[in-house]
Amino acid sequence: MIELKTPAEIDRMAVTGQFLGELLAELAGLVDVGVNLMDIERHARRRIKERGAESSYWDYAPSFGRGPFRNVLCLSVNDAVLHGLPKDYVLRDGDLVSIDMAIAIDGWVTDSALSVVAGTAAPADLKLIEATEVALEAAIKAAQPGGRLGDISAAIGGVARDYGYTVNLEFGGHGVGRTMHEAPHINNDGRAGRGIKLEPGLTVAIEPWLCATTNEIKYDKDGWTIRSADGSRTAHSEHTVAITETGPRVLTRRP
Repeated sequence: MIELKTPAEIDRMAVTGQFLGELLAELAGLVDVGVNLMDIERHARRRIKERGAESSYWDYAPSFGRGPFRNVLCLSVNDAVLHGLPKDYVLRDGDLVSIDMAIAIDGWVTDSALSVVAGTAAPADLKLIEATEVALEAAIKAAQPGGRLGDISAAIGGVARDYGYTVNLEFGGHGVGRTMHEAPHINNDGRAGRGIKLEPGLTVAIEPWLCATTNEIKYDKDGWTIRSADGSRTAHSEHTVAITETGPRVLTRRP
């Protein structure tokens, strides 16, 4: 069931989104050669506690994971793209890091992600990250009231192909608001003009993610971390967006 939010409820989600955007920007600034992933995780835990917020990841136990998630971040490095478990790993020059997090304040959740490089970035990695960011902006632009869900999917897939990448459809965007995952599911490729109508009050997390040379994935033994099947680099970008009478409103913009 899809729940449409009122303008007042979207404003409350925007409070969460502003904090999440600010915190993601902080965390991106911590990514550097010699930094331990657990230091980034601990920084996020501290800031969430200081704000009186709650992590939507802590104790999350979906069907595809192994046991409840006991971190506040997904930190995915190099060929890992989704659900990477924070661990005792010191970043090296050129490591590509995707940071994904969802936070609730006063019962309202937003979800966002970005990818950055520690130290010296390879041009191919910058291109991959750029593709996810451009796809995200195209998808946001397509999220117009009166449009169709497929417009968002088609925008992402179109950008991916323009950059020379293929798209995996096993994981994509989703509704968000009272909980981290709500209906509808949003594929990262599709046909414009198809799917449910985009109505004011719909709040969604749009999240293009790409692997450099494949659209196939594999799982680590931890049951969480998802990697490109061929070991190629990956990237992930995400914003929480509200459909309003006047167009899309991005709730998790970073400063």
